[in-house]
Amino acid sequence: MTQKSNIHFDISERKVLLRILDIFCVLALLYGVGLVFDFDYFKINSEHWFWSIVLALYLTVFATIFELYDLQKASNFEVVVKNIILTSSVTVLFYLLTPFFSPELPENRIQIVYFYLAINVALFLWRYAYISLIATPRFFKRVLLVSDASEVELVASVLHKVDPNYKVIGFINTEKKAYKPLEIGGLEEFEGKNIKEAVADHFISEIVVCTPEAQGINRRIYNELLELLEGGFPIREYTQVYEELSKRVPVQHVDKDFYRYFPFSRSNQNKLYLFFHRLLDLLFSVIGLVFGLLISPVIITGNLVGNRGPVFYTQERVGRNGKVFRIIKLRTMVVDAEKDGAQYATAKDVRITRFGNFLRKTRFDEIPQFLNVIKGEMSVIGPRPERPVFVKELSEIIPFYEIRHIVKPGVTGWAQVNAKYGVSHADALEKLQYDLYYIKRRSLFLDISIVIKTLSTIIFYRGQ
Repeated sequence: MTQKSNIHFDISERKVLLRILDIFCVLALLYGVGLVFDFDYFKINSEHWFWSIVLALYLTVFATIFELYDLQKASNFEVVVKNIILTSSVTVLFYLLTPFFSPELPENRIQIVYFYLAINVALFLWRYAYISLIATPRFFKRVLLVSDASEVELVASVLHKVDPNYKVIGFINTEKKAYKPLEIGGLEEFEGKNIKEAVADHFISEIVVCTPEAQGINRRIYNELLELLEGGFPIREYTQVYEELSKRVPVQHVDKDFYRYFPFSRSNQNKLYLFFHRLLDLLFSVIGLVFGLLISPVIITGNLVGNRGPVFYTQERVGRNGKVFRIIKLRTMVVDAEKDGAQYATAKDVRITRFGNFLRKTRFDEIPQFLNVIKGEMSVIGPRPERPVFVKELSEIIPFYEIRHIVKPGVTGWAQVNAKYGVSHADALEKLQYDLYYIKRRSLFLDISIVIKTLSTIIFYRGQ
């Protein structure tokens, strides 16, 4: 069960590694092509250094949009191949179409083919090396849990689900009663008095504590953990690890100590951030509505053929501070879809029309909501606005559900681009976890990430 190395990469380290080496490998191969062939379209030297910066910027942006930095997809070579081709194709296209920032088109157009192939080959070789050498068990983070035995299997499966490279090796049982067998879900139980020995023998990278001290951590375990901590060994609490790995707040574990988990982002009161956020809301809304006007012939024709009824519909939704407003959307369901009462839409809902399914997949049905954004009832980015009847129902079942109303609801948001469409209370809980993470860590960088992920959702036709 032991291994020769305890080297591991955290999520942030792996993403940085991918970004840096994507750029490095592409530029290195292009430099090599310039030396071997008569290639003067793209040169890497002190005179043309700006060309490399622009190419690196395009590559990073489009690689993000086409999910080359999604770590789970980055470990699947078939998915990576498809995403590399998409990324390199769009990167080269934009690079060729911006000659003010990039080289002028060469007279010998075969050089453009060299340029395109060099980017693809560099990314293919590096990503194959990443999958073969780095995304392997030898670089997994090896973790020891301090937890009640009855919770170990669930906690371990949750951590592995949110990050397959986060490997739980064993556990220290904090339940007072004896628990047999000594292996649960393939995980070995270690004695509390031998924590340091277990850490050394099994090359443990981190200890995760899942049990409050008052509920099971005795003095012996406490002293062992304290000694390891004083020696610089990383020991963290489960909810912190869960939030870092999954990018959502584990609201089901918050209980009464909500003030420890919800130190909401200062951006929620930062007037400068809110000013620019509103400015971007208006800018994106104008762009979105103009785009809606441009495709309106397609919408009207599709509605006549595939929807047969009103183009728009309005519906009551709950906004900031619980204030109810009427949302505007393109109709995607049959007329009188809720004649039997309000109900969740499902993945293969028979009420959704053929054209309505297209509108949902592309997110085009959301375009009229930019009018709500201009009116100040919504923001471009925020939690999804829910209907009053569902808010009342979910607030009685899910703790802290109404906290999501302290910010304006959004056309898109952290939950919309990460969670699946809500068709159950469990789905609503997952979306709330993402919403609270956004409210807690709201920032310009996170907003940009959501916009990019929304573009990925549209491009890969994943709307619901």
